[in-house]
Parts: sequence; C-alpha cells; structure tokens
Amino acid sequence: MAMNIPAAGGEDQAVSAINTTPLVDVMLVLLIIFLITIPVVNYSVPVDLPKERNEVRESKPEDIVISVDAAGQIYWLDAPVKSRDDLIERLKKIAVLPQQPEVHIRGDFRSDYEPVGKIIYACQRAGIRKIGFITEPPAKG
Repeated sequence: MAMNIPAAGGEDQAVSAINTTPLVDVMLVLLIIFLITIPVVNYSVPVDLPKERNEVRESKPEDIVISVDAAGQIYWLDAPVKSRDDLIERLKKIAVLPQQPEVHIRGDFRSDYEPVGKIIYACQRAGIRKIGFITEPPAKG
C-alpha cells in the first residue's frame, strides 16, 4: 500500500475549489434525455381537441331550466326534484314532444360536479338531444 508522506517542512494545502465537471456531465446527459423524450410524450395520441366557444343565446319560454344549488339540491324550474328517477320521468315526458325543448343547466359554482353529472345522465337516459349550461358572463373591463 502506498502513502503520500509530506516533505519535511512543507504542509499539505487543502484544495478549496469544487470540481464541477461531473455535475455538468450529469446535467448535460439529463438535458439530452429530456429533449429526446418530451416530443414523444406530447404527441403519442393524435386528438382533435374542441375549440373554446361562447355563444350568447336567448332563452325561450319553452326551455327547461334545471338548477343545482350550493348544497347539491336539484330544482326543476323553481320546484325541488325528489329523486333521480323523478327527474328522468319528467325528462321522458319532454323528450317525446315534437319540438323537443332545450334543457339548460344552472349550477352553483360552490356545488360539486356530481349533481350536474346526474342531470346530464338523466337527460341522456330520457333521450334529450340539446343540453346547455347557463353561465354568468365575465365582468367587462
């Protein structure tokens, strides 16, 4: 086994510089790996995403407005709906009309998504073709 013995009268000096070469090598390798893999991850499945579109529509008197309050209670116009089956039965009566009215959903922003999902599911089961969401327009300025 070999040992470095300092020369007489001389003292070892501590190296105060940090060797950054290994750090730079690792960072360059990681950068190359990320540059190669990111395009593959982003474009793996081609999907046409819908475009954002806000249409101002006038409500007609025959449109059905279903509301959800902050507690998740569902209302048909102004009357509370007892159950999901009751909602489906009411929607089935509307679905068979020759001029099927639109169903507009008003959901409180503090409510969960579950009641709104139940309304959409009930409309689907009843055969309603047009569903819209009523939102508040953004403040001007």
